[in-house]
Amino acid sequence: MRRAVRPALFIACLVPLAVLVFRGVADDLGANPIEEITHFTGDWALRFLLITLAITPLRRLTGNNRLVSYRRMLGLFAFFYACLHFLTWLVLDQFFDWEAMVEDVMKRPYITVGFTAFVLLVPLAATSTKRMVQRLGPWWRRLHRAVYVVGALAVLHFLWLVKADIREPLIYGAILAALLFLRLPTAAAIRARPARVMAPPPQP
Repeated sequence: MRRAVRPALFIACLVPLAVLVFRGVADDLGANPIEEITHFTGDWALRFLLITLAITPLRRLTGNNRLVSYRRMLGLFAFFYACLHFLTWLVLDQFFDWEAMVEDVMKRPYITVGFTAFVLLVPLAATSTKRMVQRLGPWWRRLHRAVYVVGALAVLHFLWLVKADIREPLIYGAILAALLFLRLPTAAAIRARPARVMAPPPQP
């Protein structure tokens, strides 16, 4: 039963993409398909990011340590949908117009923070392998704390993007704040740990 969880979760993570493809084939993306694809992929990137951040609190609350083994997959799917979101803007919206892209990033605050979030997400995805965890050692954990910064920037990107109804980005912001709050006891416990003192060398 447990062996079936991982492939089932993998398939479930692909469902949003399948829905998007089906809607595209059925010509059900509305009057502005590019905008719909952009929003759809961005929404799911943020959702998977929040689901990933929820794994550790859920593990502590439920005592189910196996949840941690799914965190990397969920985080990589957050990056996957973020890549689709970025590529939609790059290819379909901007048509590789680098000058217009730079102008967008510099002049539109919501694009600036969104692009910054994506850039910060790249090294987190690149260092998600077991080999990189071992190679970076304690620096890996410090680097991956930036995921909360990415989450905050993603929520801000969404908040500044919408023009009227801000309820949905505020809900995501509240979820992120709750996850940060739940992390505070763990962070305090780590800071409270006494520093290791090296034992003096044996006397000859």
